[in-house]
Amino acid sequence: MTAGAADKAPLVSADDPALDPFEINFLPELSEGRGPRAPYTNSHGVVIGDHEYESANSPLSNWTEDTDPAIMAGDEWVHPYKDIGFLTDENRDYFERGIAPAAGIFMHPDKNTSYAAAEADEPDRAE
Repeated sequence: MTAGAADKAPLVSADDPALDPFEINFLPELSEGRGPRAPYTNSHGVVIGDHEYESANSPLSNWTEDTDPAIMAGDEWVHPYKDIGFLTDENRDYFERGIAPAAGIFMHPDKNTSYAAAEADEPDRAE
């Protein structure tokens, strides 16, 4: 093994046949109360956690210029255990090792990059 290769070696959980391909081995304190492990149907009739990313009921499958992207915001669109985002190095560090993410990443303190509707709630910032 070369220097630095140990840092890139897969975690034991990646080889655990009991885990879904998009699951990680959550620390006990981060797995309690997360929600269901099985796929579920959200309020829009879309099955979440089955890895079938096409759904007749999904706003993504019915997108028009009038579709508000905020319709797909919120926890009901992300499975608590089976999400491809859990496999990133940063998420594995946090959820499997308890290493908190570095502060300040992706922050733009002098730019408001939020959705325009949020500005309507701020009368002094609305155009």
